[in-house]
Amino acid sequence: VDKAYAIQAGREIRVIIRQGELNDTESFALSRDLAKKIEQELTYPGQIKVTVIRESRYIEFAK
Repeated sequence: VDKAYAIQAGREIRVIIRQGELNDTESFALSRDLAKKIEQELTYPGQIKVTVIRESRYIEFAK
């Protein structure tokens, strides 16, 4: 995990991972594991959305 943020008054958690560390299946498993851990350890009304973001950015400048 590179970074993690709680947004929308704690109703959404965004986890940013590096591109090469996990594949699609592992990213999905990470989001599911985090959601289950939240369910087990916290008491909260409603639901909390867990989003795992894995992206590549390629930037080039024209002069």
